[in-house]
Amino acid sequence: MSHTPTVIVTGAAHGIGRAIAERLGSPGAGIIVNYRSDAAAAESVVAAIRAGGGDATAVRADVAVPEQVSRMFEVARTQYGDPNIVVHCAAVTHFTPMAQATDADYDRVFDANARATFATLRAAATHVVDDGRIIVISSGAAVVPRADAGLYAASKAAGDQLVRVLATELASRRITVNSVRPGPTRTEKVAATVQPDQIAAIAAGIPLGRLAEPADIADVVAFLASDGGRWITGQTLHAGGGMF
Repeated sequence: MSHTPTVIVTGAAHGIGRAIAERLGSPGAGIIVNYRSDAAAAESVVAAIRAGGGDATAVRADVAVPEQVSRMFEVARTQYGDPNIVVHCAAVTHFTPMAQATDADYDRVFDANARATFATLRAAATHVVDDGRIIVISSGAAVVPRADAGLYAASKAAGDQLVRVLATELASRRITVNSVRPGPTRTEKVAATVQPDQIAAIAAGIPLGRLAEPADIADVVAFLASDGGRWITGQTLHAGGGMF
């Protein structure tokens, strides 16, 4: 693994994706900061990475659209070279009882989550260099049943299965493919929209006694992306503080 890698992080403008992009933005690294709509937030991530000695480029792309995924990978190749590390974090959440979910809900959630994961993994399988790393951010919802979360849970679980298969397909090139399954995480959105008493109730159900911070998840990803993670592939690492 190069010590100055080319890295693509999807959904990198906010939350866990932002923490991952900044964590992997070591001096000399070239980071593609993918975003879908919030250009200002993405540029602030770029600035933070550059301040830490890395280089970064913000790339707008809806990763559910294969043509935009291809363009993003081409920008990475042109700017920094073929990627060593791809981390797919982009996703949408959606909570609706199964009986009330519409076909349009299904299409939106599976496009944004399952299709986007497939499109990103397909491009990564072609462009990531030998000895590279591919990591997908999953969700605890895929293993902890929660009312209203059927579409979201199923769309995220699909990514875990794609990871297992791709790991076998890329093993001969020593490319590891894994997913990381966060539990409840205190992103900016959670901090702004969830009441403190609700956060306390959620934390009470986590054995380690608190919500994860985005940096907690970024550290797990950084381990998988490092030489230390070279013998782990086809796995989903649980990062839920003991919740699952």
